[in-house]
Amino acid sequence: MKPLLTILTPGYAHQGNGDTYVASPTCSLLQYNDKNYIIDPACNPELLLSALTKHSLATNDIHAIFLTHYHLDHLLNIRLFPHTPLYDGSMKWDSDNETPYTDYWLTPEFKVLHTPGHASEQYSLLVDTENYGLVCIAQDVFWWEDGKQRSDTVSDLLDLVDPFAANTTELRASRQLVLESGATWIIPGHGTIFKNPYNG
Repeated sequence: MKPLLTILTPGYAHQGNGDTYVASPTCSLLQYNDKNYIIDPACNPELLLSALTKHSLATNDIHAIFLTHYHLDHLLNIRLFPHTPLYDGSMKWDSDNETPYTDYWLTPEFKVLHTPGHASEQYSLLVDTENYGLVCIAQDVFWWEDGKQRSDTVSDLLDLVDPFAANTTELRASRQLVLESGATWIIPGHGTIFKNPYNG
């Protein structure tokens, strides 16, 4: 049986009242070999706890958390999981112990891609899933404000302007890497899962 993918909370981003901005990324759940893994727990605790309950899960049912990058909207909800192991794309964090790893996260089925640009320390996951086929969880390699998603063509995706990008040259190369990864589906940071136009 391959990993099962569930989108727990979809990503969103929009202007709020006054000078505020309202944003939380997609939070994905991978279930494999009777274990539950979260990718980017996001920052809205009510939404995440409600989604876990809907799937008959509690916070202590999560075996590990993968952080794609260190922007706070992607990780504030780690406060809900004080005893759950944390991983970024190259390191396991256990209190003050740092254990490096390469190529895949926890199991060869969860392949790690280094996809910098939006943030310098950014990583994506490539997973062959039971219900979607090959999926790339590419948080903020691609993202849109609500109602502005354009993901039908390669040029839509490569030329997407990211006002928060740390390095636009690296970001474009990372986008190309994701599109050429063979993934049928791509999960963006903010926006809805979309079909990879390279495979369309």
